[in-house]
Amino acid sequence: MVQKLVIYPDDRMNCTSTDVRSFNQTLWDVLEDMRDTMLAHDIKAMAAMQIAYPYNIILIKEGEEYHEYINPRIIKNEDLFDSEESSIHYPDVTVTIPRYGKIKLVYEDRNGKVHYEDIEDRELAAILQRKIDITFGGNILDKVDKNTREKILDALAGKGLMPQTDDVCPTFSRKDYFVSFTDKLLFFMGLSLLTPLFKFSKETVENIYTFDKIVFPLIIVLMIGFFFYAQYEAKKYKQCSSCQIGNNIGVIIKRSVAALAFAIGAYFLVNPY
Repeated sequence: MVQKLVIYPDDRMNCTSTDVRSFNQTLWDVLEDMRDTMLAHDIKAMAAMQIAYPYNIILIKEGEEYHEYINPRIIKNEDLFDSEESSIHYPDVTVTIPRYGKIKLVYEDRNGKVHYEDIEDRELAAILQRKIDITFGGNILDKVDKNTREKILDALAGKGLMPQTDDVCPTFSRKDYFVSFTDKLLFFMGLSLLTPLFKFSKETVENIYTFDKIVFPLIIVLMIGFFFYAQYEAKKYKQCSSCQIGNNIGVIIKRSVAALAFAIGAYFLVNPY
């Protein structure tokens, strides 16, 4: 099905795409929508976020064939050159950007099989780098100097294309404070497991264990707070909520499991009673 393109000033592309974990019909439907949209608009390459799917997927048309790159990552690059580039996100904008003419790519296909590919064609290498930038929430204007960027945005404003000021996907979220504080507490919980390696007094060991007992429920409370704030933010920034939700569950599970593991470790390794 042909989907609507994400065109400036729609800021959904500022969101980082999530890696594909399930290689099933949902993925294949996204690929089909990308293909249909590329065909309808005569587009040679597309990242999934360009039609508002927040997944790390790139589709490139070469001749009559469509090459699918799922979760692509560049693991090697060389041959820096100046690439003249445009983007469907910014109408009638062309900029010169330094790119690598040779790259080594690792990616998965639609069935989850891992592939490695050496790309030595400069044009294709530049296209892949541009699309991978999009999967990380970047765009071609992030690659130019401040003055050039401002001139381009002023020119777009002259055409009536103004950036949105309310309810856009933020580049920084206050929910990150929950994660930052939680990670610091987890660090000290993990550090406390080294207590048996030192000859601390019984009182010191008791204090360390008390710290672990207090911090574990505190982390759970922080993750609950993170969840509810993320829900609030997802409702506030509706056009970007899908790319937020994709990461939130993983953040909560990883840190809650880590806290539980450290708490169990403290019970057996640090508990002085």
